[in-house]
This record gives sequence, C-alpha cells and structure tokens, in this order.
Amino acid sequence: MYSDSGGLRGFLFFSSSEIYGDPASDAIPTAEEYRGNVSCIGPRACYDESKRFGETICYVYAKTAATPITVARPFNNFGPGMRVGDRRLPADFANCVLEGRDIVILSDGTPTRTFCYVADAVSGYLKCLLHGQFEVFNIGTDKPEIMVRELAMTYQQAGMELFGYSGKVRYETSDDAEYLTDNPNRRCPMIDKARAILQYDPRVDVEEGVRRYLAFLKHEAENRT
Repeated sequence: MYSDSGGLRGFLFFSSSEIYGDPASDAIPTAEEYRGNVSCIGPRACYDESKRFGETICYVYAKTAATPITVARPFNNFGPGMRVGDRRLPADFANCVLEGRDIVILSDGTPTRTFCYVADAVSGYLKCLLHGQFEVFNIGTDKPEIMVRELAMTYQQAGMELFGYSGKVRYETSDDAEYLTDNPNRRCPMIDKARAILQYDPRVDVEEGVRRYLAFLKHEAENRT
C-alpha cells in the first residue's frame, strides 16, 4: 500500500498460527510473545519453519530499511471464497454436506480450535495493513474454542436446517501414517493486542459463520448449473 506521495505506507506479511507449533496448556490462549513449541523436522516442519523464517526476514528488513511491515498470524479462517477442495476442515466438512455424504473425521475429534469467519478476518488484515509500522498481531477469534467433533456437528445441524442434510459424523484413520504427526492439540489466540491497538473486534460466531458459508456454497453451485 502506497501513500499519496508514492512512499510505501504499509506492507502486510501473512504468517500463520502454525508458527506456535503445539503450545503447552499454560500458553492457551496464545499471545504473540509466545516463542513456540515447533519441531524443525517432520511432515509439518517445512510450513511452520518457512513462516517463522519469513517473519524473521520481515523483522530484519523493517529494522534495517525502515519499512512499514506488519505481520498477521491467521487463526483458522473460513467462509465464502474458501474452495471446497481446500482440504482444511471447514472446507472438507462443507463438501461432505453439499454432496450428501457422511462427515468423516480422521482423528478422534478431540483437538480444539477457534474458527474465524472471513469477514472478521479480512477486517483484521486491513487494520494490520493500515498500522504502518512493524508489529505482529494474532488475527482470529478467541471464542469459542471447540473440538473438531463439535465443528462437525455444527455443520451437520446447519446442513439439516438449510437443505435437509441427513449425513452422520464418522471417525476413520487416515491412510497417511504421518497425518497427525505434530498436529497441535489446541489452537486458540489471545487477541488482546489487536483489540487494543487496532480496535479489532470479531463478531460472527462459528454457528452463524457455518450457516453463511454453506448457504453461499449452495447458491454458488446452483448458479453454475
């Protein structure tokens, strides 16, 4: 983003909540100051470590070149615009509902997450971009922190209410032996800093967000036929 004079006013780097790895219970909710519990080897390491390295580059460049870089750490965004083939949980569950298939969870469903609706997330990113100086912000919602199985049941209920979905929630094991390796048990951001500095205030709860997302995907599918 450039100012009227042509100078750089803001630069936004999209990092990830994955830079925290698998936080200990006393680090939940997780603040930006938490340094992480991340494995540097393993099936998830290339993503986690690349984001951590990206933040380091941003920090060094902001300090040495006086560049107004702000880092956003997204926490499980979902909603309209997320492709059903995305392969993350909200998209996988939505695809199952739209196709009338059972919702399949490839774990015991107990890991917990918070899920931030896209409109709230985008408002946070715009506020980060306009911040105009180096800082790091968690962007997501801090409540409710729910189990994966609870998210699945939310999709099940919303699908039933919106278009008569009758599928079940089932539990299976992935064919990939490393599927759950280093998978975080809990993921919940502390967003006090974003609230105080950016006036960031996510408002759409997960139940309403799921209904909006499914309604959007159904409308999109109907308009393609």
